[in-house]
Amino acid sequence: MAKTNLTLQLDQDIIRRARVIAAKRGTSVSALVAVELAGLVDQDARYEEARGRAEELMRDSVDRGGRSWRRDELHER
Repeated sequence: MAKTNLTLQLDQDIIRRARVIAAKRGTSVSALVAVELAGLVDQDARYEEARGRAEELMRDSVDRGGRSWRRDELHER
């Protein structure tokens, strides 16, 4: 898969702290960002897939003949 550069503007303190984390993990800030973004994209794809399945299930479900209640019926004493 072809890689493309991405430019970010972050606070200097965030960059400094990210460099420390990357060094502890033996990687680069770029790799940290790439992993986090890939995880975010994957999570969104799984959510959309699950939502589509849920919508399909609701669309294909059989009406169970649920009852509609009127407000006065619910508050009768």
